[in-house]
Amino acid sequence: MFYKTYYASPVGLLTLASDGINLIGLWTDEHKYFAEGLTQNLVLNETLPLFKEVSCWLDDYFNGKNPDITGLKLLPKGTDFKNTVWDVLKTIPYGQTITYSDLAKAVSDKLGGQKTSVQAVGGAVGHNQISIIIPCHRVLKSDGSISGYSGGVDRKKKLLEKQKEGKKKMRKLGTVEIPSEAFTSILK
Repeated sequence: MFYKTYYASPVGLLTLASDGINLIGLWTDEHKYFAEGLTQNLVLNETLPLFKEVSCWLDDYFNGKNPDITGLKLLPKGTDFKNTVWDVLKTIPYGQTITYSDLAKAVSDKLGGQKTSVQAVGGAVGHNQISIIIPCHRVLKSDGSISGYSGGVDRKKKLLEKQKEGKKKMRKLGTVEIPSEAFTSILK
């Protein structure tokens, strides 16, 4: 059985889905691939402990903090290739972005040098089942412009703005990490 609950966020209503133990989905209300691949109906359950944990994570995230995802039980359902792309997405630091091209290179490295197309990587990014937590919104076109977000480009812009605000707060507190060469800071 799969469960769901809702989270009211600054970017709209979010639906969280779980298999009872793991988070298997997090979608915006108009997500292009909402509940893709789920074979069962989602039963409303507002008391599942995982949902409380994820809601606290989202509270921190939307309050400009940089919550750690390593403690969250995430289990997106996808092919080996998609899961590899989603694993690389998890390494994009808060407040930073990466291009689809650089992401494809990172995926290729993770696959032992296996050539990967930017389009295939972009497709996997678009089908990310746990948006926001697995930060597909941090991927930009090679010219730095915003495009292609399954939850809507306007939401992608809002998410990046939220992180920019959070990064500024962190900078004031002296808690900003040093960016990796592959990533671009969204701070101007």
